Amino acid sequence: VQLVESGGGSVQAGGSLRLSCEVSGYAWSTFCMGWARQAPGKEREGVASIDNDGITTYGDSVKGRFTVSRDNAKNVLYLEMSGLRPEDTAMYYCAADLLVIAGLRRCQPPTSDDNYWGQGTQVTVSS
Repeated sequence: VQLVESGGGSVQAGGSLRLSCEVSGYAWSTFCMGWARQAPGKEREGVASIDNDGITTYGDSVKGRFTVSRDNAKNVLYLEMSGLRPEDTAMYYCAADLLVIAGLRRCQPPTSDDNYWGQGTQVTVSS
C-alpha cells in the first residue's frame, strides 16, 4: 500500500482546504482509511476515519468542521477542512488500517504505528 498526500498549504483562520490522498494497493476499497495530524512537540492525533461502508468517525476537535470522504473509483481519500483555526496547524497524514479487515480492531481515526502511512502534507493556519 502506498499513500501520497497533497493539498496542504497556508490559510488564514476561518479558511478552508481540501487534502487528497492517492492510494495504490490491492482492494483498497475494503480498507479502513483515515487522517491524523501531528504538530511539533505534540503526539499524533487521529482526525477522521472512513470504513469500507462509508461510515465516518471524527476526533472531537474537528467534529462539525472536517469531512472525510473517499472515491473508490479514483483511488483517492479526501479531507475537507473548513473553519480552520490556528490550532489546526500540523502535518497531516493519510493512513490505511489493514488490521480492521482482519477483525482485530474497529475503524477509527488512526494513531497507531502499525498503520500504513503517507509522507504527510503541511497545513498552516494563521490568525
